[in-house]
Amino acid sequence: MKLTNDKSCSWINDLPLRTNIKTLSVNQECDWLIIGAGYTGLSVARKLSQLHPSQKIILVDAQLAGEGASSRNSGYLVDTTLNDGFTSNKELENYKKKADIYELGIKAVKKFIKEYQVDCEWNECGKYFASSKSEDQKILLKFSETLSKLGYNHNLLFNNELTKKLGTSFYTVALHTKGGILLHPGKLARAMIDTLPDNVQLFENSPLLDWEKNNDIISCNFNNEKINTKKIIFATNGFLKSLGIKSNYNFPLTLTASMTRPLTDEEFRALGEPNEWGVLPVKPMGATIRMTKDRRILIRNTAEVHDPSKMTQSELDKRSIKQKLGIKKRFPQLPNDIIKSSWSGIVSRTRNSSQIFEKIDDHIFAAGCYNGSGIGVGTLFGEQIAIKASNENSDEINIIESRSKPTWLPPQPFLNIGVKTRLIFERFRSRSDV
Repeated sequence: MKLTNDKSCSWINDLPLRTNIKTLSVNQECDWLIIGAGYTGLSVARKLSQLHPSQKIILVDAQLAGEGASSRNSGYLVDTTLNDGFTSNKELENYKKKADIYELGIKAVKKFIKEYQVDCEWNECGKYFASSKSEDQKILLKFSETLSKLGYNHNLLFNNELTKKLGTSFYTVALHTKGGILLHPGKLARAMIDTLPDNVQLFENSPLLDWEKNNDIISCNFNNEKINTKKIIFATNGFLKSLGIKSNYNFPLTLTASMTRPLTDEEFRALGEPNEWGVLPVKPMGATIRMTKDRRILIRNTAEVHDPSKMTQSELDKRSIKQKLGIKKRFPQLPNDIIKSSWSGIVSRTRNSSQIFEKIDDHIFAAGCYNGSGIGVGTLFGEQIAIKASNENSDEINIIESRSKPTWLPPQPFLNIGVKTRLIFERFRSRSDV
């Protein structure tokens, strides 16, 4: 699949331009082939290099490494999520398993940035689940009960206190969890690229067209070249389905976001000079909002079934209007022309919000589908699928494999009809917080 991503993502544009980018130009043979160079694929490569320092490892991406979903997300390293539908004690147990995976993901990222002295604007400031509707207090109180049972540090905030924290009077109620982390996703992804080991070859702008297994060799066809490999690990997240991996268990959604220019001193004072913060919606289709360390406002308030390989500028401009309105609702005192850039990105979902961590056979493995928590879980799953593919085990793998596996999805066109209908319903429910 050829990808055509817009080139206006602020996180990516913050970074220096890379040089020495290599595209696959001759046939190759290797011991290990990794498809997808986001957080997962980069972590796979790093771990495989440690486990097999004398073997040949190739990492391939259809676009520039790290510049897909990894650099295009909102930069939340989550400890907990709200919209999981848990009610019974059995579901509480499943929620705890998922939260344990989030915790392991945070530890995996933290270990990486400490080992390589990475500056990715790491901020352990937690995150808010916030709503403009006072009736959503019931949802947050129920969530608070769950967090209390599991021992998570959190607190509820209202009206004036929220206004002081966030610099906007838009929200009436919020629950703050203290374990969440905000960071610069582009800087983290770039650091993973810059620290790739010497026995890893990276080829970019080289889309995989098709692949097949013949006996113990997997043949992968690209534009005019081929790679033959002994083992392959698919780490393409939202594009797993397009490559025929767990096709009836995951689906992509296209999200769009916008970011403002940095606020002036006068504009920042008008907001009360708040510290960096991040807000997630109480209802699934509400807006994700961030105030960054350098006084920029990020908003993401669209999710849709859309061709995951491209979004035209005119399509992006239409969605940017919704983000402009979302910012204006929260910060009416700011200028109308404050948005600097808008971009699209892909998130991979499953029916039951579980993740894919699979041995397809002795030579083929896959990890992905993080349901919006790809920074930590993607890094963790990359490391652990490399261990599993090496016929080894770990405590982390035991925890990962104790969770519920993704459930089956209906075939097309029924899947898209169902997803679109659900998105319309959730968008209607969340319309006040878009």
